[in-house]
Amino acid sequence: MKKTVFCVALIAALFLAIPANAQFKFGPKLGVNISSLSLGGNLSENLKSNNITSFTGGIMAEFMVPVIGVGLDASVMYSRKGSTLKEVTSNLTETHHTDYIEIPINLKYKFSLPVVGSFMSPFVYAGPSFAFRVGDNLADQYKNKSFETAINVGLGLEFFSHLQIAAQYGWGLGKTMELDDNLINATLNGKSRAWTVTAAYLF
Repeated sequence: MKKTVFCVALIAALFLAIPANAQFKFGPKLGVNISSLSLGGNLSENLKSNNITSFTGGIMAEFMVPVIGVGLDASVMYSRKGSTLKEVTSNLTETHHTDYIEIPINLKYKFSLPVVGSFMSPFVYAGPSFAFRVGDNLADQYKNKSFETAINVGLGLEFFSHLQIAAQYGWGLGKTMELDDNLINATLNGKSRAWTVTAAYLF
């Protein structure tokens, strides 16, 4: 609960800091996650983490300061991430996924280009995301974290001041899943890594 209140307060504080003449737009945002896990622990020596492809979708809002091209965007997204774990010696595989309500908040900068600037503008962005687990298919022996933070860095193109196509890379700052069996001295943990490609249409 405290983490939820912190996220809401952070979003409110950032948006209140934007000048009153900022341009506001919002709209749907859809895309795909190509995610895997960065593995640690002694069990990771016999495991290989492969990507899985999954869906993300939600609502995005954007505030931009005119002329200077700097602003913020924030989204509320349903997002699935995970990995296929393959045992190197036996070739056995397990596919794990976790579903989140994810709130990314980004500082964004849009470039103004000559000639094409009237219909196309590139942009770059970076910022944190806060994800709340709402479901998973992990076996009982795994401890799955209920809250996760990550850092995202991305770039994209905006067409006709409405359609935004973007690609980003995000890496989790904490452990997404963890296994710790003291009886056999077995440990395994994974941190989320994901490429995300999205399309948003803002009104």
